[in-house]
Amino acid sequence: MTTTFKSERLLQVLLAPQISEKSTYVADKHDQVIFKVARDATKPEVKAAVEMLFKVEVKSVQISNVKGKQKRFGRFIGRRDHWKKAYVCLKAGQEIDFTAGEVK
Repeated sequence: MTTTFKSERLLQVLLAPQISEKSTYVADKHDQVIFKVARDATKPEVKAAVEMLFKVEVKSVQISNVKGKQKRFGRFIGRRDHWKKAYVCLKAGQEIDFTAGEVK
């Protein structure tokens, strides 16, 4: 199943890598990378975006919806935005290194 997406859309799908203790554990144990993605992103779009931006081969993608936490501001109760998280499983021998980028 080869689907083509516009490159402008693919640049908007990935928002940020999710860096945490859990994400580094998952990366080491299962060869997966976790990204924060757009709320309307689909699995094929995430796969195409990662392959286009990082020049790696993606084996599979799992997506999880994360509910925003409820927070209080004095007597007012508010809620943070819901967001979507993507677990991207890379093929054997593939790796994404976020520390190799140039900083000017």
